[in-house]
Amino acid sequence: NAHKRLIFEEFFWVSFAPQLKRGDRTKEPKGTIIEISQTTFERIETLLPFTLTGAQQRVIDRIFDDMQSDAPMNRLVQGDVGSGKTIVAFLAMFAAMENGYQVALMAPTEILAEQHVRNAKKLFADTPYKVDLLTGSLRAAEKRKVQKLIADGEIQAIIGTHAIIQDAVEFEKLGLAVVDEQHRFGVLQRAELRARGYNPDILVMTATPIPRSLAMTVYGDLDVSVIDELPPGRTPIKTVVVGEDQRGGVYKGIEREINLGRQVYIVYPLIEESEKLDLKAATMMFEELRDRIFPSFSVGLLHGKMKAVEKEAIMQEFTKGNLNILVSTTVIEVGVDVPNASLMIIEHAERFGLSQLHQLRGRVGRGADQSFCVLLTGDKKTAVAKERLGIMEETTDGFRIAEKDLEIRGQGEILGTRQSGVQTFKIGNIIRDLEILEISRKEAEFYLSQKRLSKDTANLIEIARKDSRFRLAGIG
Repeated sequence: NAHKRLIFEEFFWVSFAPQLKRGDRTKEPKGTIIEISQTTFERIETLLPFTLTGAQQRVIDRIFDDMQSDAPMNRLVQGDVGSGKTIVAFLAMFAAMENGYQVALMAPTEILAEQHVRNAKKLFADTPYKVDLLTGSLRAAEKRKVQKLIADGEIQAIIGTHAIIQDAVEFEKLGLAVVDEQHRFGVLQRAELRARGYNPDILVMTATPIPRSLAMTVYGDLDVSVIDELPPGRTPIKTVVVGEDQRGGVYKGIEREINLGRQVYIVYPLIEESEKLDLKAATMMFEELRDRIFPSFSVGLLHGKMKAVEKEAIMQEFTKGNLNILVSTTVIEVGVDVPNASLMIIEHAERFGLSQLHQLRGRVGRGADQSFCVLLTGDKKTAVAKERLGIMEETTDGFRIAEKDLEIRGQGEILGTRQSGVQTFKIGNIIRDLEILEISRKEAEFYLSQKRLSKDTANLIEIARKDSRFRLAGIG
């Protein structure tokens, strides 16, 4: 009992802080006044090239309710890979632009940002709204031009990487900020984006499902929505773990898929060969695959050190079906959407984390054809690596994978800036002690829900506000 009492106290403080921040946020003056009229809904219907799933519609309704409320929105949208989060974000952006506001979407990679720009331009083609791209690799003159257009309000939707939260970027009237694949960003970077504009609505999205235990702590200040339904016509991906001795069979599988008119990804953990690590490198293997193993197929190479224009050209070729095989590093981990790609080969899969493996696997299975993910491993596998590979083979359920990932990695510093590996708690364990976590959260809610704060609650609030880490609890 003494042990449980100490665990409860640890959990109570980590539950109390985000809820205290949530209460503060709902009292903040909102910088945006958004109305979503019947006309907006009618215009959305003309924009959409397909019917939303029930889960997408439910999440959109909640987002629209938040946007029209008096308090700034701070909502997290979770959805497994391929569940259709991007269109949900685009519709929220459209609603804000209809009300005369600018919108910003921040993505973790240039490839994903460029893909979002292409899709947004296509969706908003018949609207008066201008969409543009801002990334670190743009030339200085081009950057200055885009920054001036943002400041003058000439660009209504700016999509980019960290470049859109640099000091040089000023918005005329920012109403909504969307952070895509938010687990890839640091907490302080999200805080920086929120500080722009007029206390804008914030929408964060992730395809890495968050375990219930973590969501109750890390995301205590966010309202959480889940898209738990895949678009119709998707076939579950078959995953298999194989060793070097089965490489010949893997290559035959590649030939079979290409001869059926489909495309293949082959992902490597490194760009160039390393003397220290006995790992196959993308550039070296690209040449071998192109010249020796598959000379009759078209093979392309993609990695993060290429110039933006080169990356864009390669992705366009692959998207159009002009490349049979795309050899890549993890630069394609998030957001890349090519429905004709049906086979994902991950070399040295034992070197990747569960979240990365799940994301990479999500690049296939986006069309109606049966898709496959082959996890090729070396001979040296740790017990943890074997455990990770086993769960990947066993399930495609992102939430089960997230629970296992949390169990293996540890939950990070819950109210700070470290995001994995080190437990904040000295005594409690949020996996083992989930029941106590739930009790402590309810107790924190009780103290903060009283209309007239008791002396005890006032003392608790004073203690909480003195801890500098609690400032980060409100970012989400």
